[in-house]
Amino acid sequence: MSVQKEVKRITTNTLQEMKNRGEKISMLTAYDYSMAKIVDQAGIDVILVGDSASNVMAGHETTLPITLDQMIYHAQSVVRAAKRSLIVVDMPFGSYQGNSKEALNSAIRIMKETGGHAVKMEGGEEIKDSIQRILTAGIPVMGHLGLTPQSIYKFGTYQVRAKDQEEADRLIHDAKLLDECGCFAIVLEKIPANLAERVAKEVRVPVIGIGAGAAVDGQVLVLHDMLGITQEFSPRFLRRYMNAGEMMMEAVSHYVKDVKNVEFPNDSEQY
Repeated sequence: MSVQKEVKRITTNTLQEMKNRGEKISMLTAYDYSMAKIVDQAGIDVILVGDSASNVMAGHETTLPITLDQMIYHAQSVVRAAKRSLIVVDMPFGSYQGNSKEALNSAIRIMKETGGHAVKMEGGEEIKDSIQRILTAGIPVMGHLGLTPQSIYKFGTYQVRAKDQEEADRLIHDAKLLDECGCFAIVLEKIPANLAERVAKEVRVPVIGIGAGAAVDGQVLVLHDMLGITQEFSPRFLRRYMNAGEMMMEAVSHYVKDVKNVEFPNDSEQY
């Protein structure tokens, strides 16, 4: 029997057991009660309350504008819905970089006000102090390396990261650092598959990939992307499991037509 089916609530320890047994970890984003309830009941292992809410929920070009208060609101909604999944909350841009005391205060607010189970932070050695201070408070931290969207203006592009040897070496160094610091898992975004495979083998903790190949310990996608609700974003790593955007548009168009033609409500739909 799989580890995932043996437990009533997925924990950080469950994920470690899954990696140890070679059982893959499934992870998706969610930002509201209704969607989180569906995702949780479908059997997802980890729900990420991602700062991608800045893009898919608020319509911003990047993840940078979303605030700590807004992330807490989204996380509260998700926590109310999810009964089984581990819930990880992204710490938004500006809530932890450069100031470990502010980082701890931000993480404490997330844990106290949302009921979430862990936080996620982007970066390696440059945020080591913040990670260590948060871990010292007993708050689980998921790391995130490779393409880190909060640093998009530094990169200037969403292209694949760590293709050259120097950046690849730095990524391996940072992954081992996050492992040694005590992060319970690491997300690797948009890096070469062979590099991601090497990281997954060389660190003890689970490695979750997004555009990082199949040899890592699990996968994560943005829910609205994989359901086909958003259409603007089409990287190679994205598989659309349905075309919900088109289906929803057809349903709304049908409703508009029925209202205009006085076909809704019908006799059985009124009192």
